[in-house]
Amino acid sequence: MKKTLSIFFLILLLVGCSSNASPENNEKNTGNENQTDNNANGKNDETKQQKNQEQTESKMDEYQPNPQVTDDRSLQKVGQTFTDQKGEASLKAIKNVNKTYEMGSVELTIREMKLIHLRPDYGMIDYFHVLTHDEEFDFVKVFVEIKNKSSEKVNFAPIALLETNTGETFDWQKDIYLEELNGEIEGNATKFGNLGFIVNATGNHAHKEGRNESDHKEAKDIKWIEITTSNVFDKDQKKISEAQKIRIEF
Repeated sequence: MKKTLSIFFLILLLVGCSSNASPENNEKNTGNENQTDNNANGKNDETKQQKNQEQTESKMDEYQPNPQVTDDRSLQKVGQTFTDQKGEASLKAIKNVNKTYEMGSVELTIREMKLIHLRPDYGMIDYFHVLTHDEEFDFVKVFVEIKNKSSEKVNFAPIALLETNTGETFDWQKDIYLEELNGEIEGNATKFGNLGFIVNATGNHAHKEGRNESDHKEAKDIKWIEITTSNVFDKDQKKISEAQKIRIEF
């Protein structure tokens, strides 16, 4: 009988100890699960960023250098400079955007935005004289990808209007790259390339050496741009999707 009671009390004692230890184990298990979730989320973010970067680099590799504007693809850190037969470009700011915006059947992806100081080669200066007579200047550039997900031809402009925080406004006609990104996009087709706009240009198209002090326009920091796309039109010029406003900060 005593032996039976001893075994009974021993079982109760073991059950009690197991019950008391359980919350701690649960807390540890919960903590481990949370840590696992956090690690997984972190890895997912890293994977997404890496995928976006790879997609950007892939499009950059496919891109054919513009015939008028210095190739800036190697400029990935502020202060870097690249020179080719078209001039010298220096990177002043960069933002890897990698965001996609949908307007009906059109998918617009903005890959990156840069602020570049350009000193064109002497033989290229005339090309820019329509927009500025400065012999060197800053310009904002965006690299975009446009997809038409429908089987029908559409008309679309990724930048119909561009505004900066300094109050400057530019329409699509002031784009310096002229890479035919505006207009018709065939069904299930993709376009990609650059659009760029000269900022802080001097007024009255005066040459540096010839302008008066009163003509001087102090360069202002470009902190953000706001893009207004065009509407999306079908092949019969009927509007099928509304334009979007997109603000991007450096």
